Amino acid sequence: MSIEASLKNAVASGSLLESTETFVSEWLNAESLPSWARMSIEELVTSEAWEELNDRFYQQIVFGTGGMRGRTIGRVVTEVETGTPGQQGTPSHPGVGTNMLNDFNIIKATMGLFRYTRRYLKDTGSYRKPSIVIAHDVRHFSRFFCELAASTFVKLGGEAYIFEGPRSTPQLSYTVRKLEASCGVVITASHNPPHDNGFKAYFGDGGQLVSPHAENVVAEVKKVTLDEVANYLEVDLSEVATLGADIDSAYLDALEENILDADIVEKAKLDVVFTPIHGTGGIMTVPALKRLGVNVTTVAEQDEMHSGFPTVKSPNPENAPALAMAIEKADAVGASLVMATDPDADRMGVAVRDDKGKMQLLTGNMIGSLMAEYRILTLIEGGVIPEGGSESAALIKTFVTTPLQDAIAKRYGLKCINTLTGFKFIGEKLKQYEDEMKAKLMEEEGMALEYNGTSAGTRLELLLDYSTAYVFGGEESYGYLGSDIVRDKDANGACLMFAELAAWCIDQGMTVTDFLDSLYLEYGYYKETLINVVYEGASGAAKIKKILTSYRENTPKSIGVYSVTEFKDFG
Repeated sequence: MSIEASLKNAVASGSLLESTETFVSEWLNAESLPSWARMSIEELVTSEAWEELNDRFYQQIVFGTGGMRGRTIGRVVTEVETGTPGQQGTPSHPGVGTNMLNDFNIIKATMGLFRYTRRYLKDTGSYRKPSIVIAHDVRHFSRFFCELAASTFVKLGGEAYIFEGPRSTPQLSYTVRKLEASCGVVITASHNPPHDNGFKAYFGDGGQLVSPHAENVVAEVKKVTLDEVANYLEVDLSEVATLGADIDSAYLDALEENILDADIVEKAKLDVVFTPIHGTGGIMTVPALKRLGVNVTTVAEQDEMHSGFPTVKSPNPENAPALAMAIEKADAVGASLVMATDPDADRMGVAVRDDKGKMQLLTGNMIGSLMAEYRILTLIEGGVIPEGGSESAALIKTFVTTPLQDAIAKRYGLKCINTLTGFKFIGEKLKQYEDEMKAKLMEEEGMALEYNGTSAGTRLELLLDYSTAYVFGGEESYGYLGSDIVRDKDANGACLMFAELAAWCIDQGMTVTDFLDSLYLEYGYYKETLINVVYEGASGAAKIKKILTSYRENTPKSIGVYSVTEFKDFG
């Protein structure tokens, strides 16, 4: 039986979705499809792997407002995809499919981003070449996807800069601003399972894509055809620039903006255990902590950057098991603090020693609230923010982050801005504050400001006078940002901020848990519980859609013993 007939029979029997057949046939009929991809599809059809085909081909991978994320290795890996695996188990080829993170979709996304960026530059009166900075984490195919995207961008007529190896997401954000690039990309799936990867897009302000750029890039990505993609499958790095040590040094220096009182950190002689959980965190966090005089012990087994994250089920610092080895090490060496970062070092988890000598894990809401209280208090005591607070200073958080932080901001007379879920909306606010300050400074003083070249203290003063000063921001999912020189959550900077907070607690003669209890005594007790439910593939998407529809059509009147008093649909 032919491949085409097998597909039609599978649709007729209900084993295959019609959309899957449409996309599979489209690929098989494309003259430009590489032989390995064609062989992979034929193997899946011949073996009647219908569920796998549905997951891979039921839709075009969604390039959302911030990029795309999904499987790069299928549940079923074909013989040709496996080939000769790399040292860390990476197959020879990413999984073929319209809904997979693979060569074809990386090129498609890069082409869409380039075309919109070129048009935007022209429409705003700039005729320079579009330029991009691309970073990648440690995941399967991350380096390959990075080089492929850079090669594609240059072939299209742009300029591309890549790092010599894995780098964190916040360093990408910083570098886009530092080099005044038109846009940026980081190849990462953050804390997702090892089989996933992603393409996370940024604009020239160093923040993730937001409206209207996001929608316009999405529209351009949708226009790219499979035949167009074929022209860029071969990687050519001859005109791609590799960034040097000077960029690393600049970011390492910039991390110090997160510190309000370096002396208190040095005085405390902190003993910290740190783990990057096989990711990029150790590249910058360890040297930055050591600069401050922190005694850092790492978890040797987790220092290795590894695509499979072999010592954990999930490389997510939100999950207690991911910090188990670090806590064990802390008990062995007598350290009072454990910090962990996820693969792309934008999220940070913490465990602290309580007054009974036991290590206690803190939630993202606890960590963010502690840092918010400490930073606002310190800025007021230092005379940076007026004693009674200021409506020109703000703490920014997402709606789903604890209202304890609203209470903290209110107590000190600061604004608390709540945004939609996603750190890109915090980054968007920072751009608004920067643009407003520069515009007013020009209008009232006739002064142009080079924002990135201005010290943190001066920026803060000018923002207080001419716009809104950013004090701290975060989200409950373990993401925090102290310095606005970066426009995404920064676990490297968060480690420095939490080390300073821990040092201050020592100086005050209390533990971090004592400090947390003092917040509850002041503001009331706040408790939260987070449950993650994961649905994958075509069947998972259908379940999610059904759940959302049921909530919209049958709004719950109660949850357990609690009555629902208000229902908001952010969709």
